[in-house]
Amino acid sequence: MGVGSNIVIAGVGGQGTLIASRIIGGAAIKSGCDVKVSEVHGMSQRGGSVTTFVKFSENKVASPIVDPGCADAVLAFELLEAYRAVPFLKKGGTVIANSQKIIPMPVITGAAVYPEDIENKIKNLGIKIEALDANSLAVKAGSKLAVNVVLIGKLAAVLSFAKEIWTETIRETVKPAFLEINLKAFEEGYAWGFDG
Repeated sequence: MGVGSNIVIAGVGGQGTLIASRIIGGAAIKSGCDVKVSEVHGMSQRGGSVTTFVKFSENKVASPIVDPGCADAVLAFELLEAYRAVPFLKKGGTVIANSQKIIPMPVITGAAVYPEDIENKIKNLGIKIEALDANSLAVKAGSKLAVNVVLIGKLAAVLSFAKEIWTETIRETVKPAFLEINLKAFEEGYAWGFDG
């Protein structure tokens, strides 16, 4: 992906989508880009769907909203959220997704069914999807709460910003008590981006 990109972050409340957007936006600013980050769309309380947009470019970015068919990448914290966000992708766009499944309330209550084989459904649409077990990588780094930064590491491996810019941004964004774990989580995702 080039210097200008439209990123859609799709997850559920409580997964750290807002911190993810701040890290991505901060790295873009440090790389000399104009950046716009949307407000959260959806139910941001724990367990509700959340969609956040991050747009950056060397030129002026007019609006923070990513229109359907215009996203370069979807960064999804859960497979169903990845599937829901597919309409935002432009042709040739990529989905980077945590392979975790979080069962939503309508499925728990029996009002809906969780779709089977989501990863292949996305592939069958002609979309490149990179699904990784971000939960396991986060635990390896020291905390399951660092899933968001594992996914950012994977995204960083395909964006054009220098790796040092990402780690510097994480240092400035994450609380000191959680910094070491988040830097390890970033490294896990970044390494997976090249070797996975």
